[in-house]
Amino acid sequence: MEAVSTSSPVDANRCPGSLSLSEAEGARSTLKLHGVWRMVHLAELATLLEGFAIEPTRLPEQVDARELQDIDSASALLLLRWLRAAGLGGKPWHGLSPAQARIVEGVRRHLAHAQPVAPPGPSSALAQLGRSSSALAAVLLGHLNFLGASLLAGLDVLRGRQKLRLRELTVQIEQTGLMAIPVVALVTLLIGVVIAYLLGLQAEQYGASIFVVDGVAIGATREFAPIIVAVIVAGRSGAAFTAQLGSMRLTEEIDAIKTLGLDPMQVLVLPRVLALMLTLPLLVFVGDVMSILGGMLIAEPMLGITPAGYLARLRESLDLRHVWVGLIKAPVFALFIAVIGVRMGMTVGRDTRAVGAATTSTVVQGIVAVILLDAGFAVLLQALRW
Repeated sequence: MEAVSTSSPVDANRCPGSLSLSEAEGARSTLKLHGVWRMVHLAELATLLEGFAIEPTRLPEQVDARELQDIDSASALLLLRWLRAAGLGGKPWHGLSPAQARIVEGVRRHLAHAQPVAPPGPSSALAQLGRSSSALAAVLLGHLNFLGASLLAGLDVLRGRQKLRLRELTVQIEQTGLMAIPVVALVTLLIGVVIAYLLGLQAEQYGASIFVVDGVAIGATREFAPIIVAVIVAGRSGAAFTAQLGSMRLTEEIDAIKTLGLDPMQVLVLPRVLALMLTLPLLVFVGDVMSILGGMLIAEPMLGITPAGYLARLRESLDLRHVWVGLIKAPVFALFIAVIGVRMGMTVGRDTRAVGAATTSTVVQGIVAVILLDAGFAVLLQALRW
């Protein structure tokens, strides 16, 4: 007399394979396999095995495969792993056809030689620091190599070996310069208002309100306007360079340019770098003017300094060397912003997610580069006492 116990009912249309647990009087139980076990039903078979519970006191003595119609290697691997997890990995199989036996034995041999991969443990702080430092060094080396390639492309134009693409340069000047004037003017005007207001709150306590003009003029032309304008350009033009070139790389337009025998450095990179280096000093000058104007707007209602008095003090306090310092910084900032933006676009991965990530990274790297360069200029100019 034989009693049969099966798992929860299985829809034969969805999963033609099944298994059952049978017991004979005076004997240990037997695990029986039924139907078709193939990869097309692997998800349903995995669900079936997860829901099939075997009591520890009723562990089967063998596996009966006489009613097994078909099995492939993927299903055999799933079943053997389940049997091993249940403590039945070494139980004999009976009733397999020769073809089924070859599949099961082949999978069993590979499974026996496979080494379990231990999950990676938590990394130490030193290991994380090392990986971060290595990634940072790779990024900096890539930017340095691309900067050298850009400079060599510029030298080829100066030597007459390559022709500068004036039409593309003009388009980029319009995009990076003229189109950026409104936002630069608005932001720097507000910065000038804020600087004059904060300085005025302190200077008014000591009767030195007139020196607010000095602080606004020197601070804006020497530091605030170049940094603020460079940050705006990094977030605007640098990100645009990465997005444009990343999309071109994604659609294989850069590969098409190479196929036509053209140099992407001359067609795509050099016009953008030169355009930004030409327009950023002009934008910084606009920022200087608007910052000083912003300070003048708040000086009369807050400090009682008339526009005429403001301009007179401005002529006395603002030395042209402060203006030149800001203008000299601008093309250097522009060079690094453009190189970072263009390089990130030229080397981006060929998927839309990578383009978005590279665009975000460009903005962050551009802002950090501007701040570091400004710190370097501060140290250098202090050493030169200029």
